Amino acid sequence: MPKLKTKKGAKKRFQITKTGKIKRKRAYKSHILTKKNAKKIRQLRKPAYVSGGEKKIIRKMLPYG
Repeated sequence: MPKLKTKKGAKKRFQITKTGKIKRKRAYKSHILTKKNAKKIRQLRKPAYVSGGEKKIIRKMLPYG
């Protein structure tokens, strides 16, 4: 059976933790930060975790994670 290919876009965006959770970057942190207050920007710094059905899809994209 051939090796499975990893989706390169998913590889760049997601990271699998030791416990098996999938870590992702939060949205709304890339541009137009002048309108957002300091508290919001600080909260967006923290990582988020993928939930539910999306987890299943991302697992297929990262077969060797």
